Amino acid sequence: MADAKNVVITATVRQVAALVLVKGWRLATAESCTGGGISHAITTMAGSSQWFAGGVISYANDVKEKLLKVPQTMLLQHGAVSKPVARAMAQGVRTLLNTDIAVAVTGIAGPDGGSAEKPVGTVWIAWSVAAGTTARRFQFRGDRDQIRRLAVEQALQGVVDLLG
Repeated sequence: MADAKNVVITATVRQVAALVLVKGWRLATAESCTGGGISHAITTMAGSSQWFAGGVISYANDVKEKLLKVPQTMLLQHGAVSKPVARAMAQGVRTLLNTDIAVAVTGIAGPDGGSAEKPVGTVWIAWSVAAGTTARRFQFRGDRDQIRRLAVEQALQGVVDLLG
């Protein structure tokens, strides 16, 4: 079963690569709850250095602030797991790494940390290009590993949807 899940991610990474390469673009990632899972999936593909600039694992809020330029006031007002923060993370990493497109993920993978407003499985994913930044909330079900894997899948699929 794990192999089938990896096949889906690998196929999506191939689609991302084809779409980014045809535009002559480079991609960056800003990851919190996925802990580098998107970057790992991308760099599993040989030749990804042609189109993948790199990523920032911004697990702690001070890293979001210092590296990605997410305003502290935004973090305090909305929380790290929010639409404004996901958008700011995507815009911040796109600027920091000087790329054409970026994807950012922030969420609550569990098993703890959820609330009534933001239960475990709440994940915000944002995609940023020069024309603008979009973000979408997902409510994934499963254990910590499943939530993180689903977030990686959706982040990559969102790149395909945006560019495809």
